Amino acid sequence: MKHRIVVLGAGYAGAFAAGNLARRLSPADTEITVVNASPDFVERMRLHQVAAGQDIARRKLADVFAGTGIRLCLARVTGLDPERRTVTVTGEDGPGELSYGTLLYALGSSAAHHGVPGVAEYAFDVTGLGSALRLRERLDGLGDGGSVLVVGEGLTGIETATELAESRPGLSVALAARGELGAWLSPKARRHLREAFDRLGVTVHEHTAVAAVEPGRAVTADGTVFPAEVTVWSAGFAVHPIAAAAGLEVATTGQIVVDRSMCSVSHPDVYAAGDCAYAIGESGRPLPMSCASAGLTNMQATGAIIARLTGGEVPATGLKYFGNHISLGRRDAIFQMVDGEARSKSWHLGGRKAARLKSGILRSAGWGIAHPTFGLPKRRRRLDLASGRAGVQVAA
Repeated sequence: MKHRIVVLGAGYAGAFAAGNLARRLSPADTEITVVNASPDFVERMRLHQVAAGQDIARRKLADVFAGTGIRLCLARVTGLDPERRTVTVTGEDGPGELSYGTLLYALGSSAAHHGVPGVAEYAFDVTGLGSALRLRERLDGLGDGGSVLVVGEGLTGIETATELAESRPGLSVALAARGELGAWLSPKARRHLREAFDRLGVTVHEHTAVAAVEPGRAVTADGTVFPAEVTVWSAGFAVHPIAAAAGLEVATTGQIVVDRSMCSVSHPDVYAAGDCAYAIGESGRPLPMSCASAGLTNMQATGAIIARLTGGEVPATGLKYFGNHISLGRRDAIFQMVDGEARSKSWHLGGRKAARLKSGILRSAGWGIAHPTFGLPKRRRRLDLASGRAGVQVAA
């Protein structure tokens, strides 16, 4: 009987993790299944480009995992029973159930509405391919002179506002920031950011908390009204409540609380990676929801799973956040380095060099997804469950 590893989600964390597991574990005694609702891999870091009207090549997950031995289950996860070690799903063939010996939970995140009235009904976002395409279609219908308000001064908000302004110069684009735009950046990087906004004609409303979204406008906490034919909501991320509903220990954010190896502190046969993992980085703070964190946590999770299944020592992947890379359209960007306390250093890279670096990162990530096993090695590790070091049982 083979040990069943089920990976929930095929985003950056899940897809890379599945490929790494398939590369390093022998198919003679392991079976890897990836569950994902969409048949395509979604390059989430580029969804603001999709919304702006740019065509991004799609990668079919069936093609990505072809020849790797990884089984793809196209279905939506509807429930989890960690006591029975089962996952319930709904796909084209209706509801079903998957059993597992080891579970890697990597379902990612979606837009956080924060209970603001009207966001779900009237706002758009770029956290998923479907939502980015809906925004794109709406913008196509505006024509020149349309007004767009981006809510949120984080990385997603900045990248979305600048991308829309550059790709659709006929639009009037504004950004509502709860605090000061780029407050976390170094002074020179902050100046570069403001110059980019000025160059692209993006209006900034600082210290502005949007309290409601209504048709054709957004209303702030003090009653100020901002006319906007389109409101784009980018005020943070939220995770799906499945983990909490299943009884796993979660943080106030709903993320799964994990130890240093990305193993659930409440259920030792469940691991988490990506946005849904509440992992403490080397700075002593929780890792932010980001692609960089997805890379760090999936490497640590897969290393721990492989070690525990094969009787090896669990490696310690560095959980250090090095900086923020912010696109400002296609020809400009900022790369801001941070220190061990996640505070911005004085040094930053800006302009076309930073944009080329960001483009290189995106291309590398895309290549890695297209080659998830990086070429299967001739020898892969066999399981050593008899030693008792794996901490999990072989599923029937």
